[in-house]
Amino acid sequence: MGIKYTHTNIIAKDWEELAKFYIQVFECKPYGPKRDLSGEWIEQMTGVKDVKVKGIHLSLPGYELGPTLEIFSYEPEGENQERHISKQGFGHLAFHVDSVEEVLKKALAYGAKRYGEIVRKEYETLGLLTAAYISDPEGNLIEIQNWG
Repeated sequence: MGIKYTHTNIIAKDWEELAKFYIQVFECKPYGPKRDLSGEWIEQMTGVKDVKVKGIHLSLPGYELGPTLEIFSYEPEGENQERHISKQGFGHLAFHVDSVEEVLKKALAYGAKRYGEIVRKEYETLGLLTAAYISDPEGNLIEIQNWG
């Protein structure tokens, strides 16, 4: 049996604006066609009557054919649940960057919010980690890191 990781999904209030953030800040690229899903098959799959799902897949930096970041918006919308760094379940996305400071500045300019401070931690066997947490414009948590 073969297994291959394919994508991580984010449910967005506005999929187009959130996709722009990941394209502009983290250099993700649109991958495949935009999605405009409706009908009986997607209702059966999601368990949501009269559901309409719109969105896009984005190639992650450093990859061409996947895995991807899938950003979707649903109609009707579900409940918005508060996110927290230590909440059980999905925690955060992580991107390795050349400069944590530069990407942090760029992310803040595109609507991100800081979630703590930039830290530096020396690991004996791994090297120096520079990292910070932010949230994207819709509150999803992201770790920006550099190992150097």
